[in-house]
Amino acid sequence: MSQSSTIRVLIVDDHAMFRAGVRAELGTAVDVVGEAADVDQAIAAVIELHPDVVLLDVHLPGGGGAEVMRRAALTPTAATSGDAQARYLALSVSDAAEDVIGTIRAGARGYVTKTITGLELVDAIRRVSEGDAVFSPRLAGFVLDAFAGTIEISAVDEDLDRLTEREREVMRLIARGYAYKEVARELFISIKTVETHMSSVLRKLQLSSRHELTRWASDRRLL
Repeated sequence: MSQSSTIRVLIVDDHAMFRAGVRAELGTAVDVVGEAADVDQAIAAVIELHPDVVLLDVHLPGGGGAEVMRRAALTPTAATSGDAQARYLALSVSDAAEDVIGTIRAGARGYVTKTITGLELVDAIRRVSEGDAVFSPRLAGFVLDAFAGTIEISAVDEDLDRLTEREREVMRLIARGYAYKEVARELFISIKTVETHMSSVLRKLQLSSRHELTRWASDRRLL
């Protein structure tokens, strides 16, 4: 891609307010060609719109960001088109090791958290579009640790597989000390829904309190 080309970006996130915020932050620095809210919408948009970079949330209805990358790569369009395939940049609230490594293994060129500023995000998009790998500083350490064998992701996956994507999000925030109302605000859900997810998390993990959950998550380097 030439320096003068405008980068075509697809925003994939299940929260409409967040997509609108990202679009506003990016402004005219890139060309936002579309949005998607779940796995099926994202795959359809990648095929139809041919974005250069897909800003991809890790946890999505229908299977998650990794599923988008796997299925999009298997489409006849991806296999036969002469166009350059989209590059993926994960943009997620999660900074858990297994999410970072799983997303990179699925094909993402980078992973940044939602605390990133607009200018930093534009720079990350440009770098990914040029073929660079981009990570928030703390997350790069997870990738290095995984290659060094100091994080055993498979052991973490067995426990986390019991939880839904939304339960994982609630679990991490609660384990970090967020109040129920703060979790509700962060995830755009009701306090009652947070309580329901929390009860399910404790039951599935066979834990009895927030304190035990925090210790469980800390032991697995999920905080």
